[in-house]
Amino acid sequence: MTLIKSISGIRGTIGGRPGENLTPIDIVKFTTAYCRWLQEAEPGRRLKVVIGRDARISGQMVDGIVEGTVLGCGVDVVNLGLATTPGVEMAVTAKGAHGGIIITASHNPKQWNALKLLNGRGEFLSDADGKRILELAEAPRGEYPGVEQIGKVVDRAPFDDEHIGAVLALPLVDVELVRSKKFKVVVDAVNSVGGIAVPKLLDAMGVECIGIHTTPDGNFPHNPEPLPENLRELSDTVVSTGADLGIAVDPDVDRLALVCEDGTMFGEEYTLVAVADYVLSKTPGNTVSNLSSTRALRDITRNRGGEYSAAAVGEVNVVAAMKESGAVIGGEGNGGIIYPALHYGRDALVGVALFLTHLARSEMTTSGLRVTYPDYHISKNKIELSPKVDVDAVLERIKREYSGERITEIDGVKIDFEDSWVHLRKSNTEPIVRIYSEAKDRHTAAALAQSVLSKIKTIAGL
Repeated sequence: MTLIKSISGIRGTIGGRPGENLTPIDIVKFTTAYCRWLQEAEPGRRLKVVIGRDARISGQMVDGIVEGTVLGCGVDVVNLGLATTPGVEMAVTAKGAHGGIIITASHNPKQWNALKLLNGRGEFLSDADGKRILELAEAPRGEYPGVEQIGKVVDRAPFDDEHIGAVLALPLVDVELVRSKKFKVVVDAVNSVGGIAVPKLLDAMGVECIGIHTTPDGNFPHNPEPLPENLRELSDTVVSTGADLGIAVDPDVDRLALVCEDGTMFGEEYTLVAVADYVLSKTPGNTVSNLSSTRALRDITRNRGGEYSAAAVGEVNVVAAMKESGAVIGGEGNGGIIYPALHYGRDALVGVALFLTHLARSEMTTSGLRVTYPDYHISKNKIELSPKVDVDAVLERIKREYSGERITEIDGVKIDFEDSWVHLRKSNTEPIVRIYSEAKDRHTAAALAQSVLSKIKTIAGL
């Protein structure tokens, strides 16, 4: 069982011992630290926090503890109930709140839950802010306010309609064109909040929706990460129903994976590529993705006359790089689309609306659209090292081995070759090195990863 404390929030398995798992005591501890951080920034001011949760089984329990703790800290609450991560992010600014807490463990299995923490812009915290909250969690607790100063629940209502309305109002979302195509789409929402939000969006766009696993009861029917090996039922249903497209989202609806009408995977890396291509065709500009994302985004950005930048892995890093470069679209290769015209957060709903508009304009099938993009293949591997191994020294040796190539060090070590790349990142919590590689074909990508793996083993004496 596990409790992981990081700048982006607190994630762990439910039950077990306090300090080792995500127990009620830990939930109170870190929620209190978050409220104290907010109060530290604006002393003496009455503050307000938005809370929302995905549909996982422990969500109601965690929500109750979080809400009670926030109120006990003297902070008012807007509780959205069942909500998507992007919905909570947007609600922070829409409701004039000072922060937000999203109760979700994203793609992790059902025994996990987490507190994802937002600032007053509805964005994930900076490194410095996250570290300060972790410091406050370990500091002496101090006093809680008395009965006259405790917080109040000022609103208790869902936010999906406002979120969907904002998506449909975007200039690049053509609802009437999509409606005219009479698309049929299959949705796999792994029995979480996507089962509410995605069908509602599709209905508003005049799309026939066939839902599988859309009951928001938290009973995930398969591993909830939207990877090809977990989407076989979705693929089969797309083919058997003659649908135009399959849509898969993770439990908190910030990642989007697509399935073509013939049952093949569009590829989660290519969700962002396709949506970015459409956005760039209408609003030329720059793009950003993380270092472990496909090079295809760089290619289509350059083809559209823009500049591509790579950021360290993590949504907060991508958002910072997007702001710095003025990017019109960005995200991560795991199916996370960040469209600043709506908000700075990964958002599967805006991804669906933009993709459907793009598909409608293309006059192609989904598989036909996919083959118009540069074809790359990613190999994802990892190696577990002994705790005695100096991982930093191993990465330094790898850098010297490839000193003649272009090397990026903002997040581990990324080595760019002419037609391929390999990215090595060490885990912050385990003696593990993740090795992602990409090339024009699967064999070359896998061979590149294995070559680097062999070098690591030799250096580490394995």
